[in-house]
Amino acid sequence: MRLVVPVSGSDPKTRLSSLLTPDERREFTEAMLADVIGALDAAGHSPAVVATAPVTCDAPVTVDERALDSLVNGLLAETNGELAVVMADLPLLTPATVERLFAPDADVVLAPGTGGGTNAFVSCHPDFRVDYHGASIRDHRRIAREVGGTVAEVDSRRLATDIDEPADLPEVLLHSNGAAADWLRDAGFELVTDGGRVTVERA
Repeated sequence: MRLVVPVSGSDPKTRLSSLLTPDERREFTEAMLADVIGALDAAGHSPAVVATAPVTCDAPVTVDERALDSLVNGLLAETNGELAVVMADLPLLTPATVERLFAPDADVVLAPGTGGGTNAFVSCHPDFRVDYHGASIRDHRRIAREVGGTVAEVDSRRLATDIDEPADLPEVLLHSNGAAADWLRDAGFELVTDGGRVTVERA
């Protein structure tokens, strides 16, 4: 089965612009990507990265400027539905979590993201297609059932935690020791624990 990690290489993580410069956002994106590739490799998989612009990582990279829906649906058509997709902004991912994603015996396995997104899926159904707009996890459940596929979901905090906004950054420092956490620490970020919900500040 083909395993793909899509990533924005041009202007990634714009919702972190209040904290990071464009160059820093690219560096942080590549650090998260390194964590994802490392977990997939350690679980025995061979991921390929598809990026909108060149990125540096320890996996084969194809540059493809298509929007996410067009890209993934094109790959599903090319592979007759035999495709796994894991997003690049999941720095809490571990090999054990990857094994859970690939374990269910279902035509389509979905990993919901916090806020209604779909952070990963494994498809074995020739007619499954994606629609990442809006509450995509709800749409992907519906699409899988409409094409007659069986559906399983992986309930995992590590798969559900994608890093998009400043409020997400504490999760990296709290629950990961990978490249993304190292990058944040090296950039001067630290946890703030004296105001209720844990936040971060930059020295």
